Amino acid sequence: MNKNIKEIAEQARSSSYKLANLTTAAKDRALRSMAEAIVKEKSFILKENKKDVKSAIKNKLKKSLIDRLTLNDGRIREMSDSLKQVASLTDPVGNIILDNHRPNGIQIKKVRTPIGVVLIIYEARPNVTSDCVGLLFKTSNVGILRGGSNAMYSNKAIGVTLEKALRENGIDFPVFFVVEGKSHKIVDELLKQDKYIDLVIPRGGETLIKKVVRSSRIPVIKHYKGICHIFVDQYADIDKGLKICINAKTQRPSVCNAVETILVHKDIAGKFLPLLKKELTYRGVEIRGDKESLKIIPGIKKANKKDWVSEYLDLIVAIRVVKDIDEAISHINTYGSGHTESIITKNAGNADKFVKEVDSACCFVNISTRFSDGHQFGLGAEIGISTDKLHARGPMGLEELTSYKWVGWGDGQIRE
Repeated sequence: MNKNIKEIAEQARSSSYKLANLTTAAKDRALRSMAEAIVKEKSFILKENKKDVKSAIKNKLKKSLIDRLTLNDGRIREMSDSLKQVASLTDPVGNIILDNHRPNGIQIKKVRTPIGVVLIIYEARPNVTSDCVGLLFKTSNVGILRGGSNAMYSNKAIGVTLEKALRENGIDFPVFFVVEGKSHKIVDELLKQDKYIDLVIPRGGETLIKKVVRSSRIPVIKHYKGICHIFVDQYADIDKGLKICINAKTQRPSVCNAVETILVHKDIAGKFLPLLKKELTYRGVEIRGDKESLKIIPGIKKANKKDWVSEYLDLIVAIRVVKDIDEAISHINTYGSGHTESIITKNAGNADKFVKEVDSACCFVNISTRFSDGHQFGLGAEIGISTDKLHARGPMGLEELTSYKWVGWGDGQIRE
């Protein structure tokens, strides 16, 4: 690092005041330039990413982590597209939430404002670097980005690429900082900078997030786990249910919106589970089932209580047969992490009951849990996912990166 942590935090605070004066048009021009730069510098970014991947393989890291770490042409294109989409979205900063004319002639406005300085702490997902820079910049927030040491070369390459694009657009002050260095003490020091940093968003595994929450002097928005469920109702379309369950588990098992537990109504289990087992086994998924599941599809591994609270992030899924929708909802509210749940049903009443009674940030009907994602929601990208209930919940986009201030206009009024 060229600067110590306190200096970075101080400079970020200073930059936040300058960034607040940039027009939406200027920000959007710069975002489009950053999107072009990501593609233009693809060879450089992929070359640096290979260094991280090679090191991860050498250190025998988990396949799921290596998958998150690895960039390719498709993921580079997605990073660029996310920046373009963020540029096309409405800038929430300056929007008037409330405009109230008082009887005494004072006009009171509630106006969206940037949060200020946001610290992002994340693990081995280099695309997070560009996604976060784009969303923070659009909302006039300065970002301090602390990625995992496993993605050090990738994050630095992306940061250099985006900084160059900003300078080419006449933005001559830093709007984000990629904090380098491998010491674990760096995060501890960042979390003490409550004088300069307004918000922390940790993105990664439960161990990382809990450490941040324990150590931080700064407010933290978070989710600990992604224990996502699908409930296959007795009124489910079997073909659609199979497609959705397979997609939710196998399309990308290493991410937090992959399904971990599938609940199946007893009246459909006899027909549905053998078909599901065939498809899952074909794709190399290990199945862990309760005793009712074992009766219908013998040969699978017996599930225990730990399986209901496990975020596998791998080709493993837990299955339980339930007697009705109430038992399914009870299971989800007992063992879930408040992330994402989906019901497969043709019964509108059951669908309505499910979305009303399930206590999760995202409740879906007849779609894969994999759609729990800021980009898929039309947010451009996401800064993170929150299972908290204050300020932000679910995928966090532009509005969740704003606060507000009260602005009063008058003509000499005094309070009697």
